[in-house]
Amino acid sequence: MKTCLICDDHAMMREALAGAVAIGWPRAEVIQAPDFPAAWRAAERRPELIITDLVMPGAGPVEGVRRLRDAAPAAPILVVTGNEEDEVLLALFDLGIAGFAPKTSKSAIIEAAISLVLAGGRYLPPRIAEIATGRISPGLARDFGSGGPRLTERQSDVLKLAALGQSNKEIARELDLSPATVKAHIAAAIAALGAVNRTEAVMKARARGLA
Repeated sequence: MKTCLICDDHAMMREALAGAVAIGWPRAEVIQAPDFPAAWRAAERRPELIITDLVMPGAGPVEGVRRLRDAAPAAPILVVTGNEEDEVLLALFDLGIAGFAPKTSKSAIIEAAISLVLAGGRYLPPRIAEIATGRISPGLARDFGSGGPRLTERQSDVLKLAALGQSNKEIARELDLSPATVKAHIAAAIAALGAVNRTEAVMKARARGLA
């Protein structure tokens, strides 16, 4: 059975994230931790996914996440938090986290970020991508670059088909992806382009020659 570790000192937030995980990974076992020491112990079980807040009892944000990484080096880590300090976020990218979603994000965005990470991708909102440019891996730097928003090759492929009026299911068949993964790519593209919906994302991508 797949295992997901959710770390947050607010029980309601843990439950909300557990519900978001269940949408994309319905049969996963969810372990919850209310502080960093409990999270470190739980991470020794080597979960397949870790979702964590940054501000919790027991450690500072960077040290807390670093010890999670040490305990479960193969698990992608998605940070969902209200802490958006640039220095902290850059330090987290140095640790190789899989993504960052502000707690102020709409539930659909957080669900899409989880789906994208589960599909092996990374979720970076526009401002986070901007401050991380030059500090993240060369592959991600190529994806986001500088001087404006960038899309991954897969996000561009998905938007091109969306521009033709294809549904998520039709795009999934065309690209040999699951509908949930297509939804995640569209949500990530919407965030990267600063759009409010898929239609606006398609229009902005076309205007910038990205799709």
